[in-house]
Amino acid sequence: MFNNTVLEVAIGLVFCYASVALIASSVYEAIASWLNLRSKTLFVGVSRLLNATGDQDSSKDLLQKIYNDALVHPSGDGKTTRFDKDKCIPAYIPSKNFALALMHAIQQAPGKFENLRTDINAVKDEQLRNLLLSLERKAAGNLDAFQHEVANWFDASMGRVSGIYKKWSQLWCFIIALVIAIIFNIDSVHLFKTLWLHPSLVAQVNFDKVDPALAAKAYQQLQMLPVGWNQSFEWSALLSPSLWLGWLLTASASLFGAPFWFDTLKTLVRLRGTGLKPDSEKATRDAAVK
Repeated sequence: MFNNTVLEVAIGLVFCYASVALIASSVYEAIASWLNLRSKTLFVGVSRLLNATGDQDSSKDLLQKIYNDALVHPSGDGKTTRFDKDKCIPAYIPSKNFALALMHAIQQAPGKFENLRTDINAVKDEQLRNLLLSLERKAAGNLDAFQHEVANWFDASMGRVSGIYKKWSQLWCFIIALVIAIIFNIDSVHLFKTLWLHPSLVAQVNFDKVDPALAAKAYQQLQMLPVGWNQSFEWSALLSPSLWLGWLLTASASLFGAPFWFDTLKTLVRLRGTGLKPDSEKATRDAAVK
């Protein structure tokens, strides 16, 4: 069975990391939404998929046709030419819709899918043309099978785009978490030492009021822990390796994500609930003496 002090310290640290991760992710999501990062990342990914990032006007024309298709960009007017200036471009494209939009875009005669191979041979980009021809041969002329193959190709490519987006989002979440740790002085080393000496401080946190979806409530409860700057702070303390280590530990721990830490917190709180709290143990002993 865990020692009560160890458990209280663990709960305090986990709650701290969960709160910082939640605040950092909320800030990042707000920035990403404001800058339209998901949509722009997807657009760049599709552009690279179609080799439309170079100087080839034919590839850019194909990209424009696909993005002006209502299956891909239902909120568009079908006449957009500068998608980098369009704030309403989609942040997600279903693979089936992309496949159909691509088939529409390469058609020489609209509505005549039986001329698929001829349409593919008319694609000017050699790499894209060869890929589509290989998918057409694999589908053996079956339009549904060809659409399925194009959708699979799109999904595989977008999986890489998603991986790149997640990598950059993690980097920015780490930077944001580090800034939060510095601004509010959320020092893991100091927090651990203080909670080890005064584990009862964790009892001030009302976990029933903590909503994993609301950063404001998490921060409100976070202030119950020994974090923040005190009035006796001296600027020379910023040179302390221990302080920077504590901030870096806090920021690094946030990379596991708020859901992970809140799930861990629930487990620890449940584990604590199976035993007696320090105050309860003292009250039981006093009652036994009387």
